[in-house]
Amino acid sequence: MILILTGLSAFFSGSETAMMALNRYRLRHLVKQRHRGAREANRLLRRPDRLLGVILIGNNLVNFTAASLATVIGLQLFGTTGVVLAPIVLTIFFLIFAEVAPKTIAARTPERLAFPASHVLQPLLKLLYPGVVFINTIANFIVRPLLPPEAEDEHDDNLSVEELRTVVNEGVGIEGQGQNMLLGVLDLENVTVNDIMVPRGEIVGIDVDDDMPDILQILANSQHTRLPVYKDNINNILGMLHLRRVARYLPKKEREEDLTKADLMALTSEPYYVPEGTPLQVQLINFQKEKRRIALVVDEYGDVEGIVTLEDILEEIVGEFTTDFASKMPEIHPQEDGSYFIDGMALLRDINRALTWDLPTHGPKTLNGLVLEHLETIPESNLCLKIDDYLVETVHIKDNVIKNIKVTHQPDPEVSPTSDG
Repeated sequence: MILILTGLSAFFSGSETAMMALNRYRLRHLVKQRHRGAREANRLLRRPDRLLGVILIGNNLVNFTAASLATVIGLQLFGTTGVVLAPIVLTIFFLIFAEVAPKTIAARTPERLAFPASHVLQPLLKLLYPGVVFINTIANFIVRPLLPPEAEDEHDDNLSVEELRTVVNEGVGIEGQGQNMLLGVLDLENVTVNDIMVPRGEIVGIDVDDDMPDILQILANSQHTRLPVYKDNINNILGMLHLRRVARYLPKKEREEDLTKADLMALTSEPYYVPEGTPLQVQLINFQKEKRRIALVVDEYGDVEGIVTLEDILEEIVGEFTTDFASKMPEIHPQEDGSYFIDGMALLRDINRALTWDLPTHGPKTLNGLVLEHLETIPESNLCLKIDDYLVETVHIKDNVIKNIKVTHQPDPEVSPTSDG
């Protein structure tokens, strides 16, 4: 009889650990697959207070019965000495075989025990329902005042972005590129259009006041498929021109009479503006809604700050459409001593991605801006400074802009990996 009671106690103890150790997301997946045991377990876990109530009632009834029976047996076999020895022996026996062993097994393989156990616990809950509700009501009355107001919502299984990032990083069976794409999607809400846009100073466009030969030359040599058309300055945008529309006007000899400015304006489409600071996650959805592929980023005064394209956002997810990102950055020139000469107008995010660095990106967007922020003045001559783990040396300054900067990565030796032995 003691062995039967030990088995029942082991069942309740193991069931408690197994049910609480179930992976909730795998459980939901199995429920969708119509797994019977998963559906029963999920139904029980909707009210964990009642689940724990029925398990603890069952376990305590079994343990009380076993203790009473052991005391009677000890008294019959050893007299008054048995009354003292029986609880001690029973406690050690139950601790090993009804607590530690079943809970260890349940913690390591929760599904193997939780799903079969749910078929027993569900009808047992119905049988003991009045007692479970009575005990839970008293327990909740005592516990609720001791809990903070937000504690009632802490059982919510929804993952935060950072928690989801951890799941992706530790995911089994997700290949490197697929993992990077998932992380790229999660990063979209932390990156704005300002971080990836082509800045105002680098925008290639068509000024309708230029002569037609110059306009044709820009069209013929453009590396972009869409160009802004403006008058006088980039803030006065007249439209966006897709090169595919003007391709037929560019014969081999590029005769200017084949394309007039009136034709040019007739081929433009209405410009699409977005405010600076728009998260990429939002802008990607906006591109889809508006059926656009390119947008002009404007500040609070309506001045154009840059251009962002759908391709730019997709590259944040899937990576650059090239085998080597650094090969697309002529602004970076590696040196034999391990340092790099970098164009001051190079974007910090692009530098970090190309060289796997960690230059701060929370403020200025360009390397020139980062250096000026730390100096808090425009240098009149070349100088050196340390920004985090990077030694920065200004090389060429012109028109209040640091044109060329030498950067050397000098990681902290205290945190860098050391060689063995």
